[in-house]
Amino acid sequence: MVGKILIPEIKSLIDARKFAALRDLFREWPPADVAEVILDLEEDDQVVVFRILPSALAADVFEYLDVEAQQKLLHAMAHEQCVGILNEMSPDDRTALLEEMPSVAARQLIQLLTPEERRTAQALLGYPEGSVGRLMTPDFIAVAEDWTVQDVLTFVREHGQDRETLNVIYVVDEHGKLIDDLRIREFLLRPLDAKVRDFRDHNFTALKVNDSQHNALNIFRKYDRTALPVVDSNGVLVGIVTVDDMLDVAEQEATKDIQKLGGMEALDEPYNTIPMLRMIKKRAGWLVLLFLSEMFTSNAMAHFEDEIAKAVVLALFVPLMISSGGNSGSQATTLVIRAMALGELRLGDWWHVAGKEITAGGLLGGILGAVGFFRIMAWQTLSTWFPHGFFQHYEHPYLLGFTIFFALLGIVTWGTLIGSMLPFVLRRIGLDPATSSAPFVATLVDVTGIFIYFTVAAAILHGAML
Repeated sequence: MVGKILIPEIKSLIDARKFAALRDLFREWPPADVAEVILDLEEDDQVVVFRILPSALAADVFEYLDVEAQQKLLHAMAHEQCVGILNEMSPDDRTALLEEMPSVAARQLIQLLTPEERRTAQALLGYPEGSVGRLMTPDFIAVAEDWTVQDVLTFVREHGQDRETLNVIYVVDEHGKLIDDLRIREFLLRPLDAKVRDFRDHNFTALKVNDSQHNALNIFRKYDRTALPVVDSNGVLVGIVTVDDMLDVAEQEATKDIQKLGGMEALDEPYNTIPMLRMIKKRAGWLVLLFLSEMFTSNAMAHFEDEIAKAVVLALFVPLMISSGGNSGSQATTLVIRAMALGELRLGDWWHVAGKEITAGGLLGGILGAVGFFRIMAWQTLSTWFPHGFFQHYEHPYLLGFTIFFALLGIVTWGTLIGSMLPFVLRRIGLDPATSSAPFVATLVDVTGIFIYFTVAAAILHGAML
């Protein structure tokens, strides 16, 4: 917010070429705030700001920009600036940039790196896409178990400047295998001559380089950690993953799930930058499928054509019925999908969920049915007071009211059950539960709701209106 207020002042400093004052201004700001201000500047001014920033600060600020902004800046910067920023970036953030770029451009940028940084970048890009290896950084502190606390603290002072985090110190054996991880407080509170082996406990949690990022996210949630070590198949410590990367993964997964729940494929790229044809392709498929599915609703209506002809009033309540069933099903599927994503529900819990949702659906259907019943009674009463007004007069209002009540009871219960069970079915056959989107559930319940409604009507209104 403060940065936005100072935008006019920043632009005036750039126009007046008072670069020293501009450098002093940004030097006191957190990198995230500088990045926010830069995004509000024109592209030429962005390049100027990066040129006057100290190299370390420029790399930190660059990491806070989104990939699209990073790519634009790299195209606009001078060669020397690109080299400096790419080599100063943390390996995990640099990997995130490189994997989003076209392969030719990524190879060109890799060639700008120093030999050591190039080896690191190529190693991280060599891991499978979507794996923990793509997120990790090799910048960590590792010590031996026969070191003293004094040795560890001295090593941290000498080598900790460029490490991703100093909150956790990793203990490895002579072959580099991870044997423990210890919080820095353990060293700060121990005597300087204490040996690491005297207070380590072999109690640690580690990720594998080929683990999926989704599984890593669940482990972070479970153990409430800010950083976790990453080991290879032999148990050798090869990197660490920090919570800031996990927050990005969580945001990406939530975005995909929300888009799927809306009845489309996940866009997999920002809305502002996705090409129109690609967005249409990802949205049209589901829309066509839902449209074709809704055609079964008209077929169901046609099946009860005789009943509708005898009691036209039944058709007036069709939108009420199908919308109530679809809404209840959408609620249930959203709750279950989110619970699955958080690890609260597993496949074996389907029976528990089914029982719970049948009860919930019955209660919700009873509430809506009661509202529908009293609505008919209220309209019937008001129609006698205002015979030429807005309110309809019904034949057999009590029978019609009971029809609406029991139909809603059945439809909402059925919709809730279907909406809660469909994610389990999709998970069981190996599909993403998020693909059981709310529109799809609503469409499925629409068709079955028509049959429930007219079946109840035929049973209650037989001999009266039908």
